[in-house]
Amino acid sequence: MSITVKGVIDRKGLGSGTWALVSESGETYELKNASAELKKSGQKVTVKGEVRKDVMTLAMIGPVLEVQSFEVDGD
Repeated sequence: MSITVKGVIDRKGLGSGTWALVSESGETYELKNASAELKKSGQKVTVKGEVRKDVMTLAMIGPVLEVQSFEVDGD
């Protein structure tokens, strides 16, 4: 099931580092399959994707959100 999340991209410095989306409500999602265009700290975006409960990561910062599409939000 796909969800849509608005928030800000953040680079977490755990291990080799991982990219995250911090939602407007404060929940942190670890991004899976994020393109280079999405990997920009501080960028405000709307991401559509699927929460993957069958995927584990080393960072374990929150649910894994497999990116299907995204839009950069204007200021």
